[in-house]
Amino acid sequence: MATLKRTELADLIATRFRSNPIVMLLGPRQCGKTTLARQFAKQRDAVYFDLESPTDASRLSHAMTTLEPLRGFVVIDEAQLRPELFPVLRVLADRKPLSARFLLLGSASPDLVRGASESLAGRVSLIPMSGFSLSEVGTKEMRPLWWRGGFPRSFLATSDAESRQWRDDFVQTFLERDLRLFGVQTAVVTMRRFWNMVAHYHGQIWNASEIGRSLGEAHTTVKRHLDVLCGAFVMRQLPPWFENLGKRQVKSPKVYLRDSGLLHTLLGIPSFAALESHPKLGASWEGFALEEVLRITGDREAYFWNTQGGAELDLLVFINGQRYGFEFKYADAPGITKSLQVAHEDLNLRRVFVVHPGTKSYPLNDWAETVSLRELRTRLANLNKSKPARRS
Repeated sequence: MATLKRTELADLIATRFRSNPIVMLLGPRQCGKTTLARQFAKQRDAVYFDLESPTDASRLSHAMTTLEPLRGFVVIDEAQLRPELFPVLRVLADRKPLSARFLLLGSASPDLVRGASESLAGRVSLIPMSGFSLSEVGTKEMRPLWWRGGFPRSFLATSDAESRQWRDDFVQTFLERDLRLFGVQTAVVTMRRFWNMVAHYHGQIWNASEIGRSLGEAHTTVKRHLDVLCGAFVMRQLPPWFENLGKRQVKSPKVYLRDSGLLHTLLGIPSFAALESHPKLGASWEGFALEEVLRITGDREAYFWNTQGGAELDLLVFINGQRYGFEFKYADAPGITKSLQVAHEDLNLRRVFVVHPGTKSYPLNDWAETVSLRELRTRLANLNKSKPARRS
């Protein structure tokens, strides 16, 4: 199987180490963290521990004794399996002079691993990581990336059938094994039903009560299920934005499968041709394009906006204090809708991008433009160089 070098991520890790004793690479299982970390370790002659290895886990059962003498770079894979390591790492990170730096790999968010964020606060830089991005695989590979998703073994598979089989196996292993490692005791069959249901909500407003009734569980229980999947980086909750407009606005989040390939697997879509005629085609494109945008802009200040009157905006992000809107349309020549006009006026957006899968990009007026996803990274990189759009 071929491989792709993830140069931008490797450079980012090196940059973060210049000002932090600990860097934590966070992302779902099988997204390429271990491959990247082993390349990093090999280049720097780092000591490598894999906590899924019984030998390495045993060596770190006496963490201070094992780690204190080490110098240079130390890599600890699947760090969330041993949260008791974090207080030890805090002590080692505070040594003067600093004799070792630590690269931690985690498949669960700090919120899911109790004590991780508190123990290392002020000492760790968190780097989110997911599967391959469009910039990593090349714009010519947009359709395969959308269809197969970004997990390396799925995207790089020798055939679509092999890719589908890998994703089927991933879902099964995730439910039967990985969730147990995160402390989830819910029955596998229940979590499978839940995940399948949420896949049908992809790109929609979250309704815990409705899903709870279908599962025969309380809405608080299904909310915990969703939080677990989000904490394992396979689901995303996009929060709503509130504006004092005198309008009734939606207060529940939207939910997305973070990997488009997993979405297609859970929906039972057998081929790209079947996707093109599937009712979830537009929602699939929205989620895929949204994740590409958030890789560029970050997701700390990312929202959607929706009013009870029907006005909506797929994505609102803040860049250098300015508001930018995004709409995701599976169309060759998308235009400006009444809803988008309302969003521009009510939210005081500096600029709006209508993102589509075609090849052409062009202005729609003085505050909006349609942009091919293939060109979006370049366009967003130029935001700081452009002058503010005139208000209409």
